[in-house]
Amino acid sequence: MLIKQSPPSNYGSLNFNTLSFAQRYSSFAVFLMGSLSLVVRSGYTIGPVLLLLASITLLWRKPEPNLQQEDKWLMAIVAGYSLLFMAQLMWTGADIKTYDRPSRFLFALPVLLFVLAYPPKLSWLWSGLVVGSILTGSWALWQKLVLEEYRATGYTYVIQFGNISMLFGLLCLAGLGWAAVQPHARRWLEFLLVGALFGVLGSLLSGTRGGWIGLPFIFLVLYRAYGNLFSAKLRLCLVTIILALAIVVYAVPQTGIQSRVNEGITDVKMYISGQEKATSLGARFEMWQGALTLIAEKPLTGWGWDGYAIGMQALVDKGEVIQFAADNHAHNEYLDNFARRGILGFLTLLALYLIPLRLFARRLKSDNLELRALATAGAILPVAFMDFGLSQVFFGHNSGVMVYPFWLAVLWGTLRAYESEKIAPSA
Repeated sequence: MLIKQSPPSNYGSLNFNTLSFAQRYSSFAVFLMGSLSLVVRSGYTIGPVLLLLASITLLWRKPEPNLQQEDKWLMAIVAGYSLLFMAQLMWTGADIKTYDRPSRFLFALPVLLFVLAYPPKLSWLWSGLVVGSILTGSWALWQKLVLEEYRATGYTYVIQFGNISMLFGLLCLAGLGWAAVQPHARRWLEFLLVGALFGVLGSLLSGTRGGWIGLPFIFLVLYRAYGNLFSAKLRLCLVTIILALAIVVYAVPQTGIQSRVNEGITDVKMYISGQEKATSLGARFEMWQGALTLIAEKPLTGWGWDGYAIGMQALVDKGEVIQFAADNHAHNEYLDNFARRGILGFLTLLALYLIPLRLFARRLKSDNLELRALATAGAILPVAFMDFGLSQVFFGHNSGVMVYPFWLAVLWGTLRAYESEKIAPSA
């Protein structure tokens, strides 16, 4: 199915005998990042915290980091986003507790350095994502079919649950290039495909519509990475299968997809007609309208963390938006950042997405499929979060500020460690 462009490696094996303790620890922590994120309470913190604690050892072990310009760029934008955010909070006199989430991006930097020095086994990285996707999808099935919940939610807010489940499922697809050059390639390919299916299923059963919008762009990343490895006939076959599965999932009432789509259409019609604005989508439209108004009034400095709520309530009092719009955020990452933090905050948010995307995208045609798989996963991560941010302030939730920066650190650190031949993945 896939053209093997590099020889099979023993790096995909689960044998730990050839690894240092630090690499075994790194592998286990990264496995937990994928496997436990959505199936235990605050599971997305376990792996990152283990890696962060381990990074303290860098103070006395002092491995040669061999940082290249690209590493410094990525670290600079992560640090810049975090420091600027906290400086703006300080300038506007925000409560100290609001520093928590932006500060977590800084904690991802020592994790990146640790992973650069002690990269995880790729088999454990991909296995963690598959196991996590299967567990999450299975739990969503249980909630939906057995408990008869309206939407599968897990331990997090339903939007976070659905979107992260979708992300992990799609990251499983990124791993197909790695799987193709492993011993027992067929088993690995099947394992990853099952993980992808369950991850996407978890999203569908959550009814989180925002995550579905970005699927064409994520499939474009996958096509850019792997499209040249398939014949035209096989590409057509894959597209047909995907469309057929989408139709089946939509047609089966138990999935709830059809009802969620119909609800969305009804919400839009009612909003346009003026019949009802306080629906799921109608409320978002009001929030976005209010945020755009605030941006127009203070485009340079923004309204500040607390000033946003004051400004939005003023719009409610003037009858420009409904009361529901005075929520604690704009349900849009871009508008929320722009309204609160001004043009500089908005631009740093874009850079946080686009610079990592650019760095990973440069490697989507790597001759080594193991490295290409990591690059594909790394490119999918910001593309997915750019999509999620259209309908949710993902970085306003603990799950968002743990998943994005720490997976960014792990994927980039692992890619660069093997790319720089500190440890060749095919060795």
